[in-house]
Amino acid sequence: MTATALITTGSARPPRPVRGGRRMLVWIADHTVLSVLAVLFLAPILFVLLTSFMSSRQTLTASIWPQPWDLSNYVRAFTQVPLGLWFLNSAFYAVLATAFMLVSSVPAAYVLAKIRFRGANVIFLAIIVAMLLPPQVTIVPVYVMFSKLGLTGTLWPLILPNLLGDAFSIFLLRQFFLTIPTAYADAARIDGNGEWGVLWRVMVPMTKPGIASAAIFLFFNSWNDYFGPLLYASENPAAWTVAYGLSTFHGTHGTDWGTTMAVTMLVTIPVVIVFFFAQRVFVEGINLTGVKG
Repeated sequence: MTATALITTGSARPPRPVRGGRRMLVWIADHTVLSVLAVLFLAPILFVLLTSFMSSRQTLTASIWPQPWDLSNYVRAFTQVPLGLWFLNSAFYAVLATAFMLVSSVPAAYVLAKIRFRGANVIFLAIIVAMLLPPQVTIVPVYVMFSKLGLTGTLWPLILPNLLGDAFSIFLLRQFFLTIPTAYADAARIDGNGEWGVLWRVMVPMTKPGIASAAIFLFFNSWNDYFGPLLYASENPAAWTVAYGLSTFHGTHGTDWGTTMAVTMLVTIPVVIVFFFAQRVFVEGINLTGVKG
């Protein structure tokens, strides 16, 4: 049978070079779009980084590349403001708030997802309402309560409420617990485990991606929180966090763009480090879930 006959009957397959060429075009198109998006996201960070190495005379010029590279901005960032104290306060706030949230929200989410009892739906509905409730509604009574306890001027009013659970974290963790088959919990109960044993020995290892997600969300929210420290700790400079301290630094050194960008870069570094470590936690959790599932 000739090539013309094959084409006429439609039984001929497209040549491999054409298929490979299409795949190459698709690969180039995908990576071009991704490269453009990466440049768009990284351009502001690169601008801040380059500006942090410029002298005060060069920051407001059309020059993009530092000429020469000036490290004095980073020296002033540590000498003009108590940056180390701000870092310690932010780490204290974010780490304790995240730990308290996990201790309280993980058991609450497990109970709502895997234990049947009367009123569970009502409690879950109350959690949804608390998650959707604007924080401005509860600011005044909560502030009055903590002021009577003598905790204003510190970060404890922002940390202690996490011992009672976080509405969004409970909702997120409950959805992860619902994805775990109930047969695993039943098998653990048959082996003699109580509810705490089922939770910590079976459910927690299988929901590491969800727990890591909830922890990362709250850690970043706490680290970047500006309104909370403004409300409770603004009267005490020794309790300022990096978010609030950076805002006050911008207000007092608004024309010193080089030092301002240097402080901004230093504040961003811990968040980037936590993000890369969080990626490892996600991968580990997914692997463990696949093995146990």
